[in-house]
This record gives sequence, structure tokens and C-alpha cells, in this order.
Amino acid sequence: MIDLEPGHPARPSRRRFCASACQVTSCALLAAIAEACSGGGPASPTAPTTFSPLSQVNGTAVAGGVSVPVAASANLATVGGAVLVLSSRGYFLLARTGADTFIALPATCTHQACTITEFSGGVYICPCHGSQFSTSGKVLAGPAFTSLRQLPATLVNDTITIAV
Repeated sequence: MIDLEPGHPARPSRRRFCASACQVTSCALLAAIAEACSGGGPASPTAPTTFSPLSQVNGTAVAGGVSVPVAASANLATVGGAVLVLSSRGYFLLARTGADTFIALPATCTHQACTITEFSGGVYICPCHGSQFSTSGKVLAGPAFTSLRQLPATLVNDTITIAV
């Protein structure tokens, strides 16, 4: 029932109008938030179409970090390969970017803290909402908007040490 303003039988009261306007605005805002969180926005033109689970390797906690032998995974033997390192100090993404260079990143998505477990075409993909990151940690597609932080990774005698 419409609350009519006294003395003006054809006009709704200001209170009722304001309440209705607030309801409409709230619904529109909630719809926009739901769309942003669902990952339903436009796909990146470079987005991979197929996702592959990252190979997992166990890392060993050492003073100041986590060590991983290159031989632990065939994916670390070639440039462009990547693995998910599991250790008592956390989970890390490790990619071989050159003959003697590696980039390590935390495997926790900056959107809602899901563990990033997929990789395709040089892109890490979060399985929860589809955020995509380059092997350097840069956000390529949201909903995440904060890059992953690079961790120092050094290669000595065929063992990579990730500083944490």
C-alpha cells in the first residue's frame, strides 16, 4: 500500500519515496558486487582456454627458506616449466624463467586466499574464481587486483632455495 502524503492524495510521501529509492540502489549495488565476485566479467583476450593442474613437489624447510632439487620435477628441467611446492613453511609457485633463473611466488591468491593450483600457457590460474597471474606474479585477469609478491629464489648445485 502506498503511503500518500496528507493533503496531496495523488503523491506518495517523501519518506516512502526515499525508502524505495534506497531499496533500488541497494539491489543494484548487490548485483554489481555479485558479478565482480563471480568472475563473470569479460575474459582476458590472452586467457588460456584449458587449465592443467600444477605438478606438485615437496620442499624441505631449511634455515631462512625452502629448498627444492631441480631433479624433483621434470617441469623444473625446462625453461617455462612450473610447479607447486608444498612445504611445512607454506605453498609456493616456482617457475623456471631462464637457464639458471627461477621465480618463486606465494601460492595464495590475493583475491580470497585460495591456493593457486593450475597453470596453462605460462599463466597461473586460481581455481576458486579464475584470477590469472603471470609467472612474475602480475595480475593478468581478475577478480584479483593485487599482484603476487616475488620471493628470492637462488640456484646452487641444482637446488633452488626459496627465501621465506
